[in-house]
Amino acid sequence: MPCIDQTHTDRYSLYRGDCVEVLADLPDESIHYSIFSPPFASLYTYSDDARDMGNVKSHDEFYTQFAFLARELFRVVKTGRLVSFHCMNLPKSKSRDGVIGLTDFRGGLIRVFEDAGFVFHSEVCIWKDPVTAMQRTKAIGLLYKQLKKDSSMSRQGIPDYLVTMRKPGTNEEPIGHKPEDFPVDLWQKYASPVWTDINQSDTLQYRSAREHDDEKHICPLQLDVIRRGITLWSNPGDFVLTPFMGIGSEAYVSLELGRRAVGVELKGSYYRQACANLLAAGQQLGMFGGSDE
Repeated sequence: MPCIDQTHTDRYSLYRGDCVEVLADLPDESIHYSIFSPPFASLYTYSDDARDMGNVKSHDEFYTQFAFLARELFRVVKTGRLVSFHCMNLPKSKSRDGVIGLTDFRGGLIRVFEDAGFVFHSEVCIWKDPVTAMQRTKAIGLLYKQLKKDSSMSRQGIPDYLVTMRKPGTNEEPIGHKPEDFPVDLWQKYASPVWTDINQSDTLQYRSAREHDDEKHICPLQLDVIRRGITLWSNPGDFVLTPFMGIGSEAYVSLELGRRAVGVELKGSYYRQACANLLAAGQQLGMFGGSDE
């Protein structure tokens, strides 16, 4: 059963179900842009559902599962348009992997998209504070005392990436920006290959002032990262898809920027929280379209 539940208004459509199965029911060439943060292989466990892509035994198993989604994305995204995904390279541990090091998760995802037919279009490196990462993870490579002990094990912090893939062909609906809406200094900031000004705490779960018993997303994507992707690579009124909706960050920003959102989430508590967040966003933005649940 591809869809367990769904909510529709004139500005968004939200689905609870397996993203691959839900996308299989979307029309060809119906999505103008997609932006999302996929599960980081088995780094985090979101649910015990067998269809959860994070419930895998290896990175290779994850890439095999993710390939089904990449092929559906290639079908539903319009020719000449883009898909952006947020990711990081994954730490290896002695206990789990036998060595301390890094897995090139970013590169693995790029290869899956290329195998599905996409072109590697661009990427941006998103700076993260190594002190905050050290305090959170206690990674040996970031510990100051490791410099004195043996700096051959010292390393830099692990940044985030926003990687963008393009479906080959000519975009029949050009994305034009007026100079007054997109001045040169703003373009220079967006065009930088490294974004050092992203506030890591500017996420929907902080912005929406939710109660303590509300569902918290493990690693929500920062709203400004989403905002930059949607602003640069879509037109007002375009359909923006997130196949891993979580609590609704990408859909929230889509509404904020005058786009139409399509979101899919497997986990029931995340789906319900996303519905609540999108309803609140629609009310705040004065969107009173009818709903059909």
